[in-house]
Amino acid sequence: MKILHLIQKPQHRGAETFTCQLAKHQKDLGLQVKIASIFKGDANLNWEDEIINLGGNPNSRFIDYKAWRNLNQLIKDFKPDFIQANAGDTLKYAVFSKNIFGWKTPIVFRNASEVGRYLKSSLQKKLNLYLYKNIAGVASVSQASKTDLLSHFPFLKDKTRVIPIGLEEKELHNSFEFKPNLFKHIVHVGGFSFEKNHKGLLNIFKIINSNKKNVKLHLIGDGPLREEIEILVKNEGLTNEVKFYGFVNNPLDYISAADVLVLPSIIEGLPGVLLEAMYCRTPVVAYDVGGIKEIVDEKTGALIKQGDESAFALALTKSIEEPNLEQIQNAYNYVTREFVNFKIAERFVELYTKILLK
Repeated sequence: MKILHLIQKPQHRGAETFTCQLAKHQKDLGLQVKIASIFKGDANLNWEDEIINLGGNPNSRFIDYKAWRNLNQLIKDFKPDFIQANAGDTLKYAVFSKNIFGWKTPIVFRNASEVGRYLKSSLQKKLNLYLYKNIAGVASVSQASKTDLLSHFPFLKDKTRVIPIGLEEKELHNSFEFKPNLFKHIVHVGGFSFEKNHKGLLNIFKIINSNKKNVKLHLIGDGPLREEIEILVKNEGLTNEVKFYGFVNNPLDYISAADVLVLPSIIEGLPGVLLEAMYCRTPVVAYDVGGIKEIVDEKTGALIKQGDESAFALALTKSIEEPNLEQIQNAYNYVTREFVNFKIAERFVELYTKILLK
């Protein structure tokens, strides 16, 4: 079986990182796999083969004949059994290329968020309706993502199944530690975008910091809103308490060294960073959005009603002062049993096979 994965561009984002991990495990299962990006990117993703650039123009996403033609030629050369569109503009480019050039390869869409959050107009819904009518299957990252998708496009019911994001089993090296040791260390890992809610996180941290002076907040990641958040931190007088790291190659080292990982997002599918924290035996506190409640509950972490910053701060304080060791072990057992990538890869193969047998 041959699989062609499409990604937005080489960038250090969850969708692209997971695609590379999934593709590697699919190769280990004996599949022939290639990865192509719509747009050019400068990130060095963990994929041993070439990531083929289709030459897309970010300023002409709806009239990008060159990229559609390049995808058509790649399909002619590689002859994949499936095209898997992994978030971003990938589905749009795949469907436009398919309808213009007439190739027949089935498209599988990996639904990694809640699409309803992005449907702001009837025109957007009509466009998505057109795209979804051209796909053979959907892998939704969580039950919440699936439910949201079907509430807007119920005709996809028989084509959709839940296949979560997974994690890589790694040997953890705990030599890294935050300084100074006398402080408690809170970590957030995620791109600086509105979905990740860094402003809300700073509000939460201010509540913590007003009561406990021995806490530090570490922000791992990069993105378009980073400069705005850095200015806000300076204006709030928190420069000594909040540290920015940008992109790091080894986020697990930071997560493992932390006293707690936080995720006060506004929108999520099923965030891999929570799985990684559980794998590192680091407590988690997160807002109840998207599919988070499918992995975080009273047995595995602290799940907070979205927008309740006071409750979030209270749970965070409790997690710092009195870590629940039974909860931490439950979380570790859960993710190692259900969310390792080699098992997730097998579930994608099952989806492909089901489509082929129809």
